[in-house]
Amino acid sequence: FCQPGGWRLSRERKAPTFFTVVLTDIDSDRHYCSCLTFYEAEVNLQGSKSMEADGDDDEEPEEGGLIQPAQVFAPKSLILVSRLDYPEIFRGCLGLIYTVYIDSLNFPLESLVANLFTFQVPVAGGSQI
Repeated sequence: FCQPGGWRLSRERKAPTFFTVVLTDIDSDRHYCSCLTFYEAEVNLQGSKSMEADGDDDEEPEEGGLIQPAQVFAPKSLILVSRLDYPEIFRGCLGLIYTVYIDSLNFPLESLVANLFTFQVPVAGGSQI
């Protein structure tokens, strides 16, 4: 459900996309799945063209050759599943995780996710503490 168009490689980096899917379980309970899909450079493709051993490093790759690893982008998805329907909040959370990941900030993703989802929300009309 997170890649309705299929898992296709691309020669160009595409803009991130966000959408929500509603899944219903056997008990008719709804689960809201927020998906943020982005494309990342793929560097470990099998069958990529290797450099010649004769030292001709200055030659340009042939047009008919295989796609070089730096020229291929693969889709990745961040998914948040909830029983609550708050797509804009979930979009913001996934966007924050995406930004930390893409910008290679020095912050562990596990800690970020834990901080986003372990805080207590006070009851309406309750104490301010």
